[in-house]
Amino acid sequence: MRNKRKMGGYVFLMSLLILCCSSTTVFAADTSAEYVPQLYATIWSLVPPVIAIVLALITKEVYSSLFVGILIGGVFWSGFKPEATILHVFQDGVVGVLTDSYNMGILVFLVILGVMVCMMNKAGGSAAFGRWAKEHIKTRAGAQLATIALGVLIFIDDYFNCLTVGSVMRPVTDSHNVSRAKLAYLIDATAAPICIIAPISSWAAAVTGFVKGGEDGFSIFIRAIPYNYYAILTVIMMVTLVLAKEDYGPMKAHEKNAIEGGDLFTTGDRPFENTSENAIYNKGKVIDLVFPILSLIVCCVIGMIYSGGFFSGTGFVEAFSGSDASVGLMLGSFFAMVITIVFYVVRKVLRFSDSMACIPEGFKAMVPAILILTFAWTLKAMTDSLGAAPFVASVMNSAAGGLMNLLPAIIFLVGCFLAFATGTSWGGTFGILIPIVVAVFQGTNETMMIISISACMAGAVCGDHCSPISDTTIMASAGAQCNHVNHVSTQLPYAMTVAAVSCITYVIAGILQNAVICLVIGIALQIGVLLAIKAITKDHTGRVKTTN
Repeated sequence: MRNKRKMGGYVFLMSLLILCCSSTTVFAADTSAEYVPQLYATIWSLVPPVIAIVLALITKEVYSSLFVGILIGGVFWSGFKPEATILHVFQDGVVGVLTDSYNMGILVFLVILGVMVCMMNKAGGSAAFGRWAKEHIKTRAGAQLATIALGVLIFIDDYFNCLTVGSVMRPVTDSHNVSRAKLAYLIDATAAPICIIAPISSWAAAVTGFVKGGEDGFSIFIRAIPYNYYAILTVIMMVTLVLAKEDYGPMKAHEKNAIEGGDLFTTGDRPFENTSENAIYNKGKVIDLVFPILSLIVCCVIGMIYSGGFFSGTGFVEAFSGSDASVGLMLGSFFAMVITIVFYVVRKVLRFSDSMACIPEGFKAMVPAILILTFAWTLKAMTDSLGAAPFVASVMNSAAGGLMNLLPAIIFLVGCFLAFATGTSWGGTFGILIPIVVAVFQGTNETMMIISISACMAGAVCGDHCSPISDTTIMASAGAQCNHVNHVSTQLPYAMTVAAVSCITYVIAGILQNAVICLVIGIALQIGVLLAIKAITKDHTGRVKTTN
């Protein structure tokens, strides 16, 4: 069956490429310096990411699917001129994203995190923490709730959250036979959804930066938190699933295999199964994991406020709002790594030469995530060059004139689709929709402006949460050491359930315009939907039906 799906995906791919080859007149290109492709700012600009996502879900192969989307984007941009396509894909795409200072800072942070995880494993810190947790965390539910709690506590940045929570909790969830797919979901669901409702986070800084027109961006962000239904309901969803011991969709098969057979991966492709986590000297204690993690948190916070000018006289909140997450995380992780190396040498749990040997090992462990991130960023570059952002902006502007009460729900859906297709929430979604919302409601209905801005943030997080090409989703897979397509396919039904309830709640919010009442209704709807799903997935004997 899987081979048939793959074959169907590849047949679809070849048909599409043949179509592109036969359309040289439609995709006519210009060689002028101010070149604008004929398909710029049209519905075609969203086709490449949609194709990449569909192929990834059909074939279960993410690298080739992303590259196909990139190639089609290059073809659309150049008008199927081979030389222009190749140059655009590699020079403007791959080389362009890898020479971008922000992206490179994130990759450096990713590699350093991989090195630190390797050092913690070799020093025995991870194993010691696993033994401690096994004594104190007795149940599968306890292991999952501890993962959620740690994810909520690490609210500074979603990248930092994904990798840190994964490295700390993976030994604990493994010992209780929690599937890697479930761990990846818990990590991903406490990354962006928590950051978007945390006043001190890189996401708060991004949102406040996009609120223009004389408004106080930080104040608006705070007031929008109670209306961020997707983020709040995602937390409710996680806790309810864990406490009710209930799963549905593809996740049920992963959890069933983990519980009954100890198979944490389920599928044949398990790239992290043989990752070494053996200590060298077996002298490690819990402090050998806790101290590096605390050093990482402190150093990254200092790095964030440093990049925002805190040490030049800027206030703490202003510094965090104006911080550069790439610079802050890169510098913070580097100094945390240096501190950790010195700490291990002083404690004599890891020699300096052994720490240096962890550098290539840590890099190697992060290669799959780096490759997927690079392809995802390149695909976004192709989408940007085709004018996806101006296209969505024009659609939103034309829709803003009517149906004002339904506008929050419409903005939520548009934000979901745009973030899902582009794999990003910040410039691609926040940067487009928030200025439009401010322009529509500023000076007329401030409450609707707050609700609509929150709907934009919630939609962006939802799309980012669902998208296979989202960097946060990719890092959640890396943090859990889970096959990326497995993570996406098992998480999607959960995210879509919350998205549907959130959309209904935004319709109600546009009418009632009351934060407390609408939030209570949303929570009741969410719990009611989960109870209904639980009832549907049981047969008449009360046993839970098995979902393949």
